[in-house]
Amino acid sequence: MREANAFSPCHITGFFQICDKHANPLQVGSRGAGVSMKRGVETAVKITEAKSDSTEIKINGVRQEFAEVSKYVMSYMMSRLKQATHFEIDVEHNVDAPVGAGFGTSGAAALSLALALNHALDLGMSNVEAAQVAHVAEVYCRTGLGTVIAEAFGGLEIRVKPGGPGIGRIRQLRVARNTVVACLVFGPLSTKESLMNPETRKRINGCGGDLVDKLAKEPETADFLGSSRQFAENVGLISSRVRQVLNAADAAGFVCSMPMFGDSAFTLVEPELLEDLTAIFKRFPEGNVVTSLIDFEGARMLT
Repeated sequence: MREANAFSPCHITGFFQICDKHANPLQVGSRGAGVSMKRGVETAVKITEAKSDSTEIKINGVRQEFAEVSKYVMSYMMSRLKQATHFEIDVEHNVDAPVGAGFGTSGAAALSLALALNHALDLGMSNVEAAQVAHVAEVYCRTGLGTVIAEAFGGLEIRVKPGGPGIGRIRQLRVARNTVVACLVFGPLSTKESLMNPETRKRINGCGGDLVDKLAKEPETADFLGSSRQFAENVGLISSRVRQVLNAADAAGFVCSMPMFGDSAFTLVEPELLEDLTAIFKRFPEGNVVTSLIDFEGARMLT
């Protein structure tokens, strides 16, 4: 039996510009900015030789029939094998963040799976090459554009050039290492639907590119949260309950915004102010409070 474990941080995108017109999926991506979290996806793979190929994918212990992104990654990685050997592959994604709520869980699952399979199957790919497979899977399945490259490197980043790892370019923004990412999660929004909706796309690209350009020119005085909030207001996907949270946070002096894409509110906060912010979030008991430190390492092998 061959086994491997890998981890990818989850990631919140504050604002972005869609760049998906290129024919090569590695050139497709987004320009934008976001933050990686120590909460993430740990993926374990177990591979045994068999008479015929079979796969089983579980997320937090529950078997999945339609794990589209993971299946794409598995199919591509298996196609890289030089020998005609059949395998039974078991995949376990342990996801430490709400799924579909703007935390980049599909990208983190794809990225950690690509790293783990590369190691377990001894494919000899670099980490960047394995991450490119995860990026293409996200693009193909329309579940993300710039998440994988951000999660591959971690930190508070600005994606200044679109594309997958090794193609796109990111710049790290300064942030204290004890900064807390704090979120109040009500539920999911469909990334696929948002990326395909013509009106939403128009609003995204109408302001996303300008915000990226501004942040890139003045990274030392970067106003990531202010830019994220401006973007969310322009895109127009803020629900009534998230609006209530934003208003309450504003009144207390906290700048919050909306993760792209999730029916949620988020901010970055100093540890000594976390209790005050959490008290505001708890005024909305239908929401789930999620906090995490920032992950500065990016995706990596565990064993």
